[in-house]
Amino acid sequence: MNGIYIHIPFCNSKCPYCDFYSYRCKEDERRRYVDALIDEIKTLRRVGEFAPKTFEADTLYLGGGTPSVMSGEDICRIVEEAKLKFNMPPTSEITIECNPNSHIEDLIPYFKKCGINRVSLGMQSAVDTERRALGRQSDKKRIAEVIKLLKDNGIDNISLDIMLGIPSQTKESLKETLDFVINCNVKHVSAYILKIEDGTFFDTHRERYLFPDENETCDLYSLCAEALENADFTHYEISNFAIEGYESRHNTKYWELENYLGIGAAAHSFVDGKRFYFESDTEGFINGNKVIFDGNGGDCDEYIMLKLRLKKGLDIGELKKIYGEAPAEKITKKAPLFKEQGLVNFDGNHLSLTKKGFLLSNSIIAELI
Repeated sequence: MNGIYIHIPFCNSKCPYCDFYSYRCKEDERRRYVDALIDEIKTLRRVGEFAPKTFEADTLYLGGGTPSVMSGEDICRIVEEAKLKFNMPPTSEITIECNPNSHIEDLIPYFKKCGINRVSLGMQSAVDTERRALGRQSDKKRIAEVIKLLKDNGIDNISLDIMLGIPSQTKESLKETLDFVINCNVKHVSAYILKIEDGTFFDTHRERYLFPDENETCDLYSLCAEALENADFTHYEISNFAIEGYESRHNTKYWELENYLGIGAAAHSFVDGKRFYFESDTEGFINGNKVIFDGNGGDCDEYIMLKLRLKKGLDIGELKKIYGEAPAEKITKKAPLFKEQGLVNFDGNHLSLTKKGFLLSNSIIAELI
């Protein structure tokens, strides 16, 4: 089954590490953007150039930006139109990204009304001084309040984001964040190592901050993985941990090279081996800009790269079936060396990265492909 991604490019403020397409907008622009989203969902007028007009889905993800800056009415309009258009079954996973500082109390009744059953909270850290350095306006107390509010209203599939390698972060401060996460009994955690992107505030003002070095960041990642695994989370993807049965069904479609359709400014799609996207231009999206073809995807190298992001790894037999003998032989020859170094698990037919290998995944995958 397919996935649907809807991009909401609006935020109340820009975080110093963020290079996503997002900004503060005026109410009139927000209204016109929602109307354009609804029109595209109904008609598939533009994405239909590369995707079939009958496109069924069982996951819907509202990302951003900060979708929770939208009104409850607009969120419901988008979700209900998508559910109808894409013939989504009652068991579908419907996720919305939220900032804990948003008006969650007002939004929850709308979440329940339209069937949103998974919430991803942009926490980043439970240490208030670290949160302020990251541009986050709410404190740890507010995050706990929001988690309780969601659970009290029947939404217990909650994911928290954690950032590693942020300014002044130490093992002790990360342990405080991890203790908070574990005590909140959430179902999912995404733990991302901070990458300072060109043009962000952190990039242009990096001399103001004390960032952990590469070795310290690796230690933070290892500490995070160990603490969450000891708390019964499965480390199912390089940056993602879940209580069994609560893995992100939508994001797994990306790693498994399944079809997903992106709608909205800056939204990307992968359908039947074709990649296409909308430009990062809200007014352009509102005014009917066409999607841009981004070439064919799903080749052998991409398949290997994505499979090795997952804990379950790469099945050599499947690789051989899809892409032939040559890439399978190449990997079979190279894998034993990485196994000797403790970077991969390899039994001749199955290859996966170890915990140590996850830290060096880019280098290992680059060498394998």
